[in-house]
Amino acid sequence: MLEFPQIDPIALQIGPLAIRWYALAYIAGIVLGWRLLRRLAQAEPQAATAQQVDDYVTWATLGIILGGRLGYVLFYRPGHYIFHPLEALMVWQGGMAFHGGALGVIIATLLFCRNQKLDPLRLGDRVAVVVPIGLFFGRLANFINGELWGRATDVSWAMVFPADRLQLPRHPSQLYQAGLEGIALFALMLILWSNAANRARTGLLTGALLAGYGVARLLGEFFREPDAHLGFLLAGITMGQLLSLPMVLVGGFLIWRARRAG
Repeated sequence: MLEFPQIDPIALQIGPLAIRWYALAYIAGIVLGWRLLRRLAQAEPQAATAQQVDDYVTWATLGIILGGRLGYVLFYRPGHYIFHPLEALMVWQGGMAFHGGALGVIIATLLFCRNQKLDPLRLGDRVAVVVPIGLFFGRLANFINGELWGRATDVSWAMVFPADRLQLPRHPSQLYQAGLEGIALFALMLILWSNAANRARTGLLTGALLAGYGVARLLGEFFREPDAHLGFLLAGITMGQLLSLPMVLVGGFLIWRARRAG
């Protein structure tokens, strides 16, 4: 087995103020994505001005935080929050869901584009390229926190996570997902973006991101331990897989629609 690196989840402590790696991961993903999005939005066919991108980032950030928290509450622990509704506001205690965050960003994008009279799919194609950056940093933060670990295994790179009460050697599935949802998906999106014909097919890159993430999450969930309060669902699938299936279907439809129109 490999020894789990004991990294303090708190990156910096100044008196009562604690800055956690998880928060820094969100900040890094948003800032790097914003800087890259400013450049992508200017490429032909232009999706938005630099000023509009700057304004959009605020909308998207709210969509990530509100959607991610609401998604966790509704998808993963609805029974708990029905009886403890005020805890749903305690985001500092953890609990964010990517699928909820994705819905939040989609809604924020639609509202922003309606306000600015922009094509939401054209802007969405640019946003899709930068999304894996945030996913990569988020999964690294999950690993540092020693949370969302993998299933028990006997592979030589297995790790025992300190918070695991069973203290079993497990897959470092957070790193697998960082590689699939972050590095591999970002490489795929850059390859697709580099082709001018793909950029001209409105909705193709958005569809590729949705389908690509869905497939990556479906695969990653085979190594990740299901949430203890949910376990396996119908036919042995996990909640993450159940929520990813619609993404694959919607993404596939957008790809088919964009190629047919192109």
